[in-house]
Amino acid sequence: MKTSDSEGVPKTITSDEMRALEQEAIASGRVTGLELMERAGQGVVEAIFEEWPAMAKDAHRAVVLCGPGNNGGDGYVVARLLRDAGWGVEVFAYGDTRSLPPDARTNYDRWMLNGSVSEIEHALDTDYSKCDLVVDALFGIGLSRPITSPVLRDVFKHLSRAAQPVRVAIDVPSGVDSETGRPPDGGSALRADLTVTFHAYKPCHLREAGAGVIPPPAALARFVKVKDIGL
Repeated sequence: MKTSDSEGVPKTITSDEMRALEQEAIASGRVTGLELMERAGQGVVEAIFEEWPAMAKDAHRAVVLCGPGNNGGDGYVVARLLRDAGWGVEVFAYGDTRSLPPDARTNYDRWMLNGSVSEIEHALDTDYSKCDLVVDALFGIGLSRPITSPVLRDVFKHLSRAAQPVRVAIDVPSGVDSETGRPPDGGSALRADLTVTFHAYKPCHLREAGAGVIPPPAALARFVKVKDIGL
């Protein structure tokens, strides 16, 4: 997979184009939505271990924040894969898990075979000084409105005060517009140390970012990794 053209300019794809590409691949029979979600989760775990190799060597503790859409489904895959690697994993869900899209619901059910999920407000009770990793799988590229939920604002503030855990966002940090790289007016956003996106950079990852390896401060992440999911 090439993430730049022949002149080294990073390739980008909008959120609408990415959804269309996924839908075309599924409609053609080349891949299922479940397979794409599994590949995305695997890509996130691979990126984490590439960026922080020590995390691949021993069991650690992770918190995964899962949202009400397919980004949340990616999060349930990540939670399951980390648990299978021997990690202690806590999962907190925002929204009604009974209303998850079909593929996300399947991965929620797979997680629940040997795990549990708490409502998002209980993330405020977590001692993040004893946590190594937080995975933000709340909204991804699907959010176009400001995050004004008091509970989410409190969770974001709580995490911003925690020095210990590494923060990894799936696709874009929650609350960030995937085109502009900024929170919509009046909204909150969750900062990330690493953002893992798929197929190609989204416009927000490269706003005024020069070579595109490190996004600007507005994108609210230090590094972005692109993972191939076979599209």
